[in-house]
Amino acid sequence: MPERRKTQRPESGDRRSFPRPPLWLNLLLLALGLAGMLFARFHRERVEVRYADVLTQEQRTTTDVKAMKEELAKMNLSQQELARELDGRMKFVQSLKSENFYLAVDTTAKKLRFYYGDQVLREGDITLGQQTTIQGPEGKTWTFVPVKGAFKIEGKVVDHNWKVPEWAYAMNKQPVPAEAEVIEGGLGKYVIFLPNGYVIHSPPSESSPLKGAKPGSFMASEADLRAIWPRIHKDQTQVYIF
Repeated sequence: MPERRKTQRPESGDRRSFPRPPLWLNLLLLALGLAGMLFARFHRERVEVRYADVLTQEQRTTTDVKAMKEELAKMNLSQQELARELDGRMKFVQSLKSENFYLAVDTTAKKLRFYYGDQVLREGDITLGQQTTIQGPEGKTWTFVPVKGAFKIEGKVVDHNWKVPEWAYAMNKQPVPAEAEVIEGGLGKYVIFLPNGYVIHSPPSESSPLKGAKPGSFMASEADLRAIWPRIHKDQTQVYIF
């Protein structure tokens, strides 16, 4: 029988196998894949936690608003007073979801609370300045009414030299001197100024004619104001009074 010869097709190329990748490259690709899987899992869990927080915030806010409406319904307020009360409370509820420092004055519980977001960092008792009308000489009067709403701090001072106003003498049934006294710490060692002359202050010095909270304003302990003092800033820190 004739011998068959093995011939190679002209169009066929040289059959060569690809070299196997080195072990270090395989390990690197495996590590990258594993890292990608772990990151995806971490991201998914983070999103789930964040979404759960949002739902919790929404549920809590709804509860807060409901409780606020029920409390307001029990109050005997004029339309203007109700508007101020509602404005302060609504802005306060919104701030619970923020990441800011702010103050809340709860006149019902008589508490001053210092917040960061929805976390209470400091809480202390306050004394409410009385609502009053002071009669002065020659028919002059000064009326102090409780303030409600949302405000920005207009300033803060330590060891303030207080020029005693006429109403302070009239309140104590004392004659108004020709030249008013200036008393260091007359409003207290720490004083936070709010709009329209309202303040949050620590107890006045013994030499002050003011014995307690300024009418219509709020008096907190010196320790509480000293603790929050570094975080209180003019035109930045918000105060909610309700």
